[in-house]
Amino acid sequence: MASIGLTARVSGSARDSRRGVVRLHPEVLDALGLRAWSAVRLTGARETVALAAAADAAGPAGVVLVDDIALMNLGMTEGSEVVVSPTEVDVAQHVAVSGSRMAEATVSPETVRMALTGKVFTTGDTVSLLPQDVAPSTATNAAEVRRKMSTSIGGTWTTELVTITSTTPDAPTTVHPTTAITWHRSDREIPGSSTGEVRGSSAPAPGPGDTGSGGSEAEPVLRVDELVGSQESARRLGEWLRLAFEQPELLRRLGADPRLGVLVSGPPGVGKKTLARAVGADVGAEVVEVPAAGIAALEARTAAERLREAIGRATSAPGDRILLLTDVEALLPENDPPPLATVALDAIREAIGQDRLAVVVTSSRPQSVDPRLREPGVVDRELTIGLPDDRTRAELLTSLLRHAPLDDDVHVDEIAERTPGFVVADLLALCREAAVGAALRHSEDPDAARIRRQDLFDALTSVRPISMSTSDNLQTGGLTLADVGDMAEVKQALTETVLWPLQYPDSFTRLGVDPPRGVLLYGPPGCGKTFLVRALAGSGRLNVLTVKGAELMDKWVGESERAVRELFLRARGAAPALVFLDEVDALAPRRGQSSDSGVGDRVVAALLTELDGVEPMREVVVLAATNRPELIDPALLRPGRLERLVQVPPPDADARREILASAAKNTPLAGDVDLTSLAADLEGYSAADCAALVREAALTAMRESLAAAEVTAAHLATARRSVRPSLDRAQLEALAAYAENQQR
Repeated sequence: MASIGLTARVSGSARDSRRGVVRLHPEVLDALGLRAWSAVRLTGARETVALAAAADAAGPAGVVLVDDIALMNLGMTEGSEVVVSPTEVDVAQHVAVSGSRMAEATVSPETVRMALTGKVFTTGDTVSLLPQDVAPSTATNAAEVRRKMSTSIGGTWTTELVTITSTTPDAPTTVHPTTAITWHRSDREIPGSSTGEVRGSSAPAPGPGDTGSGGSEAEPVLRVDELVGSQESARRLGEWLRLAFEQPELLRRLGADPRLGVLVSGPPGVGKKTLARAVGADVGAEVVEVPAAGIAALEARTAAERLREAIGRATSAPGDRILLLTDVEALLPENDPPPLATVALDAIREAIGQDRLAVVVTSSRPQSVDPRLREPGVVDRELTIGLPDDRTRAELLTSLLRHAPLDDDVHVDEIAERTPGFVVADLLALCREAAVGAALRHSEDPDAARIRRQDLFDALTSVRPISMSTSDNLQTGGLTLADVGDMAEVKQALTETVLWPLQYPDSFTRLGVDPPRGVLLYGPPGCGKTFLVRALAGSGRLNVLTVKGAELMDKWVGESERAVRELFLRARGAAPALVFLDEVDALAPRRGQSSDSGVGDRVVAALLTELDGVEPMREVVVLAATNRPELIDPALLRPGRLERLVQVPPPDADARREILASAAKNTPLAGDVDLTSLAADLEGYSAADCAALVREAALTAMRESLAAAEVTAAHLATARRSVRPSLDRAQLEALAAYAENQQR
């Protein structure tokens, strides 16, 4: 079944919002063989389904327009890559839903069925009760649904969410007049069912990761001493809150204003909301949580009303209060802020001016937040929660697995070393996946169920860190540098330049030197540059983000530079990480020589800024590859940037023999095949040519007989007539001259 990877963007259409509709470019619909209003499967951190309508043909083709609920169901953030594919939808015989206590008490199953008509969903999805009135086939029921929902719940019914707890059949489904709808009764209210949610020291809260609101399961607020890796941030936030709440007169006497606005930033899933909730409980303050993404998805007037209502609840609550505004970049974007942003800023300023009320906002992309929010007197203090290091990940795993029965072979330090770039939400998903594997293995003997080391290793193959949720990461296929034949000098240079700074940072600190920022790998085509990078990533257990140079080039002004910034931002969020720029000569050509209206020059400038700009790169190494090093802008090759140049030479006879042996390790060779003499006779063949020769010889044997059991010397001789050497002598001489010039 066809599938296409697209970038998720939040739709600005209030008409589509919360209707279970996504918008695809008409060309994408055609490529997938879909008609408008067909069902599609969306795959991110989890899978969900939606109806696909046609987007504006003038818009970008590589984007899928979604709303906040679709992003929540995907477990993704805006800008992440989502895989879109066609899907079949069954008519549900039975659907069980859960919601807030008010909805379960006042909304009849028949009304829920009408509200779900025209939508598609799967078990675990969060769905709005707004009628799906975009598609013509369901528009006739919209007025009746609105009347009944307004009568049942009141004016806030438009923000009501339900969770699909089960469907029969257990597959993507839609409701039908004969579908039975039942409420899945729960003793707890579903968080996120209203725009503002008050939480105190005993109120339910999600787990340690920022996994989103609106889920069907809540956990108690953590204590401050349980915040592994965030103790310093919790201490500082607690001090600020206690001063603002308990000693405002002291602050005024010293000439300071007791008002408090704090921005808590950090990668997605690192625990920003959990930090605010835990510290709020520790200082005895009520926490009023407002999801900015949910508000931003509403029509402007409704959104402004919801925000003011939530702030009103925080203002009128007794005692000390904290207004927690999550994912604030959705409400206050830096670029082209909507009129709602001005209204939101005024409301936040008004809230910060209230006595015994603090405002805490969270963001995983602080660089994308409207700078007016961080003006003096508004949200003018900032805390940053960084990625957990090996030791912190080990402590987090110990905490997450403390109640699980473990085999003696489970060592959390070993798992922590294999999870670079994982935040607490990722580790929680890892533990859950390992528990599922153990449960499947012990399904017939549950009393003996234990999580073993292999369960955690198996979970690592399916759980990807949130920072690597896009598909531009390099798959190593289990390769290591030990699998690379010959190239001893190249492997040693890459180990020193790439692996040592990431694996032994203390040694560089002890000697008082900065580790290398980057390395340029150059050599003729087909000689194993990308293969070396895969092996390097496998040896270092690194997160690798890879992009071909031309993929970052965009005709729209500013888009290419933004793509470069976001690439390095993702790398910092996945550290320790390796950024692999393939065909870098297309990304960073010599400035002043292009005819692309200056796009190439601006991209080079953005790349130089990322490599040695004001914000230092920590635990991120850049590895670039090219077969035309003379075309690269010289500024990129000076010390502090791509300062180490490593040549990958064409394979000699010994290297060709090792390549042939590696390519033929699963191919039975006849006794008359002499790889040593064959390799000596393959002058001008690259590594790719040698591998292609073995493959063509095997196909030649199959052409003679599909029952062939081995490849003979005659098959190899025949294959040589079709697989010709690809190395160009003039290019080899030019590369050799370039290498010699660099050594002078």
